[in-house]
Amino acid sequence: MGHHTLTDKIPEKILANFIGGEFSSEGKLFENINPRDGSTISQAVEADASAVDRAVSAASAALEGEWGATSPALRSRFLHLIADGIEHRFDEFVSAEVADTGKDLGHARTIDIPRSMANFRTYAELIGSSKGESIHEIGADGSVTLNYTIRRPLGVVAAIAPWNLPLLLLTWKVAPALACGNSVIAKPSELTPTTATLLAEVISDAGLPDGAFNLLHGFGGGSAGELLAGHRGVDAISFTGSSATGASIMRLASETVKPVSFELGGKNAAIIFKDCDFDQAVNGSVRSAFSNCGQVCLSTERIYVERPIYDSFVSAMKERAESIVLGGAEDNTENMGPLVSDEHRRKVAGYFDLAVQEGATVVTGNEIPSFDDERKKGFYVRPTIWTGLREDARCLHEEVFGPVCHVAPFDDEAEAVRLANNTQYGLATAIWTQNLGQAHRVAAKMETGIVWVNSWFLRHLQTPFGGMKLSGVGREGGRHSMDFYSQPSNICVKS
Repeated sequence: MGHHTLTDKIPEKILANFIGGEFSSEGKLFENINPRDGSTISQAVEADASAVDRAVSAASAALEGEWGATSPALRSRFLHLIADGIEHRFDEFVSAEVADTGKDLGHARTIDIPRSMANFRTYAELIGSSKGESIHEIGADGSVTLNYTIRRPLGVVAAIAPWNLPLLLLTWKVAPALACGNSVIAKPSELTPTTATLLAEVISDAGLPDGAFNLLHGFGGGSAGELLAGHRGVDAISFTGSSATGASIMRLASETVKPVSFELGGKNAAIIFKDCDFDQAVNGSVRSAFSNCGQVCLSTERIYVERPIYDSFVSAMKERAESIVLGGAEDNTENMGPLVSDEHRRKVAGYFDLAVQEGATVVTGNEIPSFDDERKKGFYVRPTIWTGLREDARCLHEEVFGPVCHVAPFDDEAEAVRLANNTQYGLATAIWTQNLGQAHRVAAKMETGIVWVNSWFLRHLQTPFGGMKLSGVGREGGRHSMDFYSQPSNICVKS
């Protein structure tokens, strides 16, 4: 099976906080668990209120001192050095990400770590590309006025990242925030603390001024996450995670009117038209439903298929789902790792029970497997396909965040649009059709921030990423991130 070869590269150690340029291991420890076999990988230091205060003070001091005086060219150089540092320790980052999340090696090697490096390089290139406005005006009395804008950093930015794509989604915040001249306090998920710690080591080696980047480990409510979100010394918050947590952070942020950027949950739909490339649509839907064990905010949990191909589509999905090997060979393309934790598996298993109570037909899965090897202590579930649920079923409206999908038929384009938009979320939609006119028409009607046509999870780093409704506030990516992490200041000069 080869599971242990992945974690053997990571020595059992204490994952420290990084504050003001120094690593600190003072504080209460919590365990970091390997989802594949339930073993303890390491222990992390939980940041208490004192640690949060020290991090905020260090970040503020950096803005007043050396970091605040850096030029765009120097910040660009720092970001390139960070990317180079990740690349130099590439295998170490891959092993850490696989161990913390349980995801397959191929996913970490081709997506998580390469895109994390690309985030730093992309924003290193974007520094200095922002263009300000200028207005030249001659008044009635002949006086001349020039108004022009400059962009300034927000200040101290809290970057709170989730556990499903830990380094990728953390660097997606850290890179543009640093590019714009902010100081950053990063808070990774308590479930996946290792790559954030490695990133702090890389940033320290890159020579950033003390306090420009700080790292705090800990939990959400009653811990580092809540303390950061409500701290009066934090000027802005970028958060990726659940909609419920986002709402809690927004309440805390409202007390000091902090700007927020939220990428939250999704209950994403796919629309499969009868004229689609059938094999392409099946392949894409298997990926979008089961990749990373369904633990992707962009995952497809609702699939609507035009009736003439509905039965054959369900049959093809069933065959593919049942061919997936749980925790199988690391180079196996039909391989699925475990859920991230025992607690999360209990949540997903609760939806297995609820689906049956709500009248679902279980096409495949809907169970926790049993093993007689090291996987027996891991957090595995079987890829699951349901049919037959009513449109008002909770399983069609609540985000499961596991390898589950419900497949239902539709009869015409208008019905497909109505069904796909029948959700409180609005993150992503996938449309599968060979009819270009239909693709443009339906895509424009989707109430989501992202629409894919004949693809899924295909992104250029400079395109806007974010959701509508409960799926978030604001957009990340390219200039959209640069606009969030900086603010315009108008200068009016009368001569």
